[in-house]
Order: sequence, then structure tokens, then C-alpha cells
Amino acid sequence: MAIRSLAVFCGSKFGNNPLFKTHTVALAKLMATHGVTLVYGGGNVGIMGIIADEVMNNGGKVIGVIPKVLVAWERQHTSISELLVVDDMHTRKKKMYDLCDAAVILPGGFGTLDELFEMVTWNQLSIHDKRIFILNSGGFYNHLIAHIGQMQDENFLYEEARERIIILDEPA
Repeated sequence: MAIRSLAVFCGSKFGNNPLFKTHTVALAKLMATHGVTLVYGGGNVGIMGIIADEVMNNGGKVIGVIPKVLVAWERQHTSISELLVVDDMHTRKKKMYDLCDAAVILPGGFGTLDELFEMVTWNQLSIHDKRIFILNSGGFYNHLIAHIGQMQDENFLYEEARERIIILDEPA
């Protein structure tokens, strides 16, 4: 199935490694070039801001989904194609899942991991069947990938993790 819209889950901070920004910019250019709509958290800061800015700068379409609480903190991006304001974080995630054909996880913090694991769980429960990619920029997710392997080895997963999560080292 062709990917027409991609949810990007990522940090509202930049992180320390310049490769995170480099990979984010490269992904944004690829998305815009291939006509893939960005669906993301609607923020204007950190990697979130970069992905939205770069998709827009390259002629792409960006749909942001942001909860009211973050609008109150003035974290919403005002220069994107469409901004949907929702009541809460749960509604935000559900709306993002509904709008995307697949998801990619870039470096981020607790919120990014929450989004990854909820999406994988929903996938496993057949709530959706969307592909999930982790962009392991500079080995950022090596420990997490190892832990997922540990969960597999200890028989806590119902299937091979690679059935649900595809690991990438480069945006292309």
C-alpha cells in the first residue's frame, strides 16, 4: 500500500546530536518530493517544528493536531496547511492515527515513546494495521531496540517485534 500520509512522532526539543536535525530535514524533503502529507503534533518547537517547517518549505502539505493545553502555552505552529485543535492528548493521538497511512518515530522523549507504544499496541490488537518505522538516527534507539528484543526473548510478546516495527538507519 502506498503511503500518502505519514504520522511523524518526535521530540519538542532538538536533542544534542546534529544528525537528528539532518535526518529530520532529509525526511521532510523526501515527504514533500513524493507528495506525502505530514501528520504531526502541531508544535512549533524542537524536531516537531523542523519537520513541519521543512515539509512546508519544500512545497508539501502539513496537518498538525494539537491539544488545547498546548495552544494555551502558545506552542502551536501557525504556518502550516491545517491545524486541528482537539480537547486532549488522547484525542490528539487517535486523530493522528486516523489521518495517517503509516508512522515514523524520530528521536524524542516520553511523549514520543508513549505514541510509539500506543501505536504498536493498537496495531497488535488489530485496531489498525499501519506500518510503524523507527528512524534510529545515530543509534538513538539502540537501547530501546535491545529492550524490545529482551521482551521477545523473555516471551512477553505475542509475535516477532519485526512484524510490527521496521527499524531504519537513514530517512530514505
